[in-house]
Amino acid sequence: MKKILGILIMTFFSAIISGQRNPVWLDADTGNEMDDLYAITRLVKEPGIKIAGISSAHFNNPDLLVFEKWNAYETSGLKTVAESQRLNEEILKALGRTDIPHPTGADRQIGRAWGGREPRDSPAARAIISIVKSLPEGRKLDIITIGAVTNLASAIILAPEIINKIRCFTLGASYNTDKGIWNKNEFNVRNDLNGFDYMLNCEGLDLNIMPLETAFPLQFDRDETYSKLNEEIEIEKILKHRWMQHNPQDKKRVMWDLALVEAFLNPEKASIREVITPPENTHRKIQAYIKIQHDELADDFWKCLTN
Repeated sequence: MKKILGILIMTFFSAIISGQRNPVWLDADTGNEMDDLYAITRLVKEPGIKIAGISSAHFNNPDLLVFEKWNAYETSGLKTVAESQRLNEEILKALGRTDIPHPTGADRQIGRAWGGREPRDSPAARAIISIVKSLPEGRKLDIITIGAVTNLASAIILAPEIINKIRCFTLGASYNTDKGIWNKNEFNVRNDLNGFDYMLNCEGLDLNIMPLETAFPLQFDRDETYSKLNEEIEIEKILKHRWMQHNPQDKKRVMWDLALVEAFLNPEKASIREVITPPENTHRKIQAYIKIQHDELADDFWKCLTN
């Protein structure tokens, strides 16, 4: 493991020396729905960006214990992080980018059901730490999470010295811009509330959150999407079949995860506001996305996919 990490770091370090934009790490619960696949594809196809890694996140939730089905999956025996990892590898292979590091993440939240901040060690958390520590002075790692924040929170807990060398971009929670009120009753947060609270409480952490209300306007029409995706191209075939297999009844889908990735890549098409953390957390300033130019971001996705 140490030898592999050493090779990864040396390769990564040499690749970013001449670049100016921060390298990027994407952490995704890819197995959960369908929009993660579109988000990963968009990021990988972005020219001129160094992707430091793509890690798999779990999507454990109480429904897995009491229902026979979750989306298109049989819940019996479902290993959520393994499913995310399988899809990550399938996407990277289809895009011809298996050179991008893609370690497996944690299989459950940090701490316990009643709280706590005990980290979940994993290859993903360790790889994030190693990459950040390898960065030259003045450089940071941009980390995007589009699922539970377990891997990122664990990396910070295991190595708090990396805090000043990362910028975090997270999808989750709700935020009322008029009243300045947060609501954590949201799927990603529910899957690791301990991790989300830890990051909100982490003073000095550069945290940028896209609430659900902001991502919601980015919606794809099913039939239009089907018509645009060319099944003769492997990655487009994967994207189309994911919708067909998991959400065929949905005439429209909110592309939650793609919204954050697109806003990250096109900051001029998104508005960010400095806000205060929820009252139950450490009182500090963070950043919240409050609006995106959803039509322009949708156009950007299709333009990038076909280039």
